[in-house]
Amino acid sequence: RGTMKSLRFISAEAFVSNAQFARRSLGAVAHNLFPLLFKASYLLEQGDVLHDLVENWPLVDFNVGKLLGATVDYEEDLSHRTCSVCLESCLTGLRDYVLNHSSPYMKRLKVVDLTGIKDVEVQFCGCKKTMGRWARTQLLSKLCLELLVYLQQAQCNPGISKISIDVLIDLFVTERNYELVVQALVKKCHCPLKICCVAFRSDNLTLQKFFYIIKLTDPPLLRKLEIVHNVRLEMEHLEMLFNSIHFPLLMSLTLPARTFNVRRFTAPDEQVLTNIGEKMGEMTQLTELSVSFSVLTGRIHKLLSPLKTPLKMLDVSNCSLNHADMAYLANSFHAKHLEALDLSGHDIPELYPSTFFKLLSHSSSVLRSLTLEDCNIQDTHVNMLILGLSPCQKLHEFKFVGNPLSSQALKHLFTFLCELPMLKNVEFPVPRDCYPIGITYPIDDASLCRFDHQKYQSVAEELNLILLQANREDVKASTPLFGSYDPAVQETNNELGTYLIKSFKETLEKFTSCFNKMS
Repeated sequence: RGTMKSLRFISAEAFVSNAQFARRSLGAVAHNLFPLLFKASYLLEQGDVLHDLVENWPLVDFNVGKLLGATVDYEEDLSHRTCSVCLESCLTGLRDYVLNHSSPYMKRLKVVDLTGIKDVEVQFCGCKKTMGRWARTQLLSKLCLELLVYLQQAQCNPGISKISIDVLIDLFVTERNYELVVQALVKKCHCPLKICCVAFRSDNLTLQKFFYIIKLTDPPLLRKLEIVHNVRLEMEHLEMLFNSIHFPLLMSLTLPARTFNVRRFTAPDEQVLTNIGEKMGEMTQLTELSVSFSVLTGRIHKLLSPLKTPLKMLDVSNCSLNHADMAYLANSFHAKHLEALDLSGHDIPELYPSTFFKLLSHSSSVLRSLTLEDCNIQDTHVNMLILGLSPCQKLHEFKFVGNPLSSQALKHLFTFLCELPMLKNVEFPVPRDCYPIGITYPIDDASLCRFDHQKYQSVAEELNLILLQANREDVKASTPLFGSYDPAVQETNNELGTYLIKSFKETLEKFTSCFNKMS
């Protein structure tokens, strides 16, 4: 795609393009050329060659993110290509590395790092078939168990038992792959491939299963914990989790919707919230926190003030924050360190305009991502918004879908956005004048798509022309009506949908049962 290649890389491509010849000749290849050949094979999707390269890997470490990242020979970063053919070849090659009959003394590999793989919306690989985080979790677990079965059944080289390779991975567990992953984690001490969980995400799991599997992941080594959809974790469960398990290296924490709800608080609940804040304060590496769709009115200080390390990312979208909460955020030591901030779902112009702009001013020197969706930002607020955003010269991403802005106001705002030198991604709302007169905000899901699509297309073209005329073709502008792309949801949406239908059915049955009893 126009990226310069060195003569070495061009030669590597030529070598691996003839798969049969390349596989036959690997034994004669210098060890320091394996990384070069790996990236060339990945680019050309030469699955068989990739498999054999990994099976015969001569180096101490195998870091996929580094191998596919920008190099002197080829600057393009391929780590966002989650090509199914390539990744399956890598993982099966890893299994066969263990089983390969070459002398164990020749096997130097100690660490495999799969955490650098990035899941993105648009794939450039030829096969167009991706292997997301869930599928990688599934395949690695399956291969580890297959390896154990093979080692038990076959008369293997006794040297295999001495092989121990740490495989660093971001695990993604749902109900559908839970049993397989649990088996792999329980038996990992017997397997030459040791699954080392660096980040853990769980969706669609009962609390009992979540508590069981999280203990198997070796929590003291965990850097990122995401408890997202359909895990019914409430505040008292979170307190139990933090009391029973320590996360000394945790850097990022995402909690499910409705973990906190201060509207139902009693006196003991206040103490529980205090305890949770104190436990989070013990996580000295914690710099990213997401507590969206909880009710935290007047309590944000209880959660954040015990933290000893300033947050770099904070998502408190739809948390019903009041003026005291915003004042705390604006004046806290976190403000000057925030690189990503999400305040969606709060009526900022009405409730706390000056305090919000104070927060923006304090974080402006480092802020890279700002999300203000459904914040009731109207045409009359655009000039004030421009004034607040002007110092944010490092802003990469600005999302403000769901605000009642006219086409004219959007054009005015886009003219300003062109001046932000590092801006790369803008998510803007469907203009208010594209909807029927009388539409109310926030717009419900049923009405979201009922706008004049032709008029919207015309406005979108004008906005892109503003970017073009300012030589800002590097900025991507879009309107994701149903939220930004989430690779995890995209990969497991069928399971998520099934779970929601089942949950709705159970609720309906309970309602019917109660109604019948009343009758």
